[in-house]
Amino acid sequence: MATPATVRAVRKKARLTEEEFLRLPDDGRKYELVDGEAKEVPAGHRHDVLGAHLIVCLAPHARGRGYIAGSQAGFRMMTGNIRCPDVSFTLKERLPEGKPSEGFEDFAPDLAIEIISPNEDKADLLRKIGEYFASGAKQVWLLFPETQTVKVYTDPFEMRTLHAEDDIDGGTLLPSFRCKVRELFEIEE
Repeated sequence: MATPATVRAVRKKARLTEEEFLRLPDDGRKYELVDGEAKEVPAGHRHDVLGAHLIVCLAPHARGRGYIAGSQAGFRMMTGNIRCPDVSFTLKERLPEGKPSEGFEDFAPDLAIEIISPNEDKADLLRKIGEYFASGAKQVWLLFPETQTVKVYTDPFEMRTLHAEDDIDGGTLLPSFRCKVRELFEIEE
């Protein structure tokens, strides 16, 4: 006769390996590998358009310094989780031979940008911020399209909130980047 502990162990899902995660069929949704499970990350067309807009805004300031990537770029956290920020910037000097790897990088990007959906899981978001910093990030930006605000983290516990008319800059990572926060959200022309 099975004991309750045996039943729980059988019901528990097998943890996906990184290789299995990479072989999952593409269903058009965005996933991260979190605690051995493919976890869907809320995103949609507007979300992706905003991400592309951010890449266009940041790319000229990254030239010669490092690489801007979209949400398909995966970064291996110290926890073993694979995180895929909506937009990321990585300094050349952190990359092998100064170039992006074919697969996942073994660290967080220097700047991780997440576009926050109204149904985003807050606990997972806080965990993700901690993972980014523990894995080498220097800044994390959380963009809130509904309120046109940005939370800029320079460590997991130090954050400032910027509003539409405030200036945002790239700090030491992207020193030539500066604009009004509202400009990050101006996707309709």
